[in-house]
Amino acid sequence: MDVARRYRVEGRVQGVGFRFFVERAARQLALAGYVKNLGDGRVEVYAIGPPAQLEDMKRRLEQGPRAARVERVLEEEAAVEERYRSAFTVEFGGGLW
Repeated sequence: MDVARRYRVEGRVQGVGFRFFVERAARQLALAGYVKNLGDGRVEVYAIGPPAQLEDMKRRLEQGPRAARVERVLEEEAAVEERYRSAFTVEFGGGLW
């Protein structure tokens, strides 16, 4: 059974390819949802999938791409939103740029 999680990643995570790193990981794990920059410098990830794959995603978020410096990953349960079930996307806007 699929569940959803919302992650907020803190540290140097914008302008370092973090969203595309997350998109690649999500596709490898067959997760649905989105990743986007937040205006406060964090990155938000909303992911839908089996619990084991979501745990793997969290581990990958904690590592991040080579250019990033992840300080903390906040995780919370979220409702499964049907509109995000079909794919994993990178959302643009909302960042520091």
